[in-house]
Amino acid sequence: VQLQASGGGLVQAGGSLRLSCAATGSTFSRNAMGWFRQAPGKEREFVAAITGSGGSTDYADFVKGRFTISRDNAKNTVYLQMNSLKPEDTAVYYCAARRTYWYTPRDYEYAYWGQGTQVTVSS
Repeated sequence: VQLQASGGGLVQAGGSLRLSCAATGSTFSRNAMGWFRQAPGKEREFVAAITGSGGSTDYADFVKGRFTISRDNAKNTVYLQMNSLKPEDTAVYYCAARRTYWYTPRDYEYAYWGQGTQVTVSS
């Protein structure tokens, strides 16, 4: 499975971005997908995840109400809509795929990773 993340950039606080992650080489609807992020000097952390069908989602507390994860299985793509961005959201964002249908917030349970896309939120 190969993952290609895109959509990062520079945005002012309060603004929005939509990240995309395109997958190839898998039966996409069988893979739970997750978004993680890593800020400079910090460990990688869970942001959001979604089941293979898209019927169930999970979010880290610090993004609830601001970020929305979704997927389009016909396009083999998962999205992360980020609204009300804060400077502390600045990080490299990674998409990841599990080999199974159900998600988890634990990064070591994801088998495939995209290359990351930089999100920078200015104050």
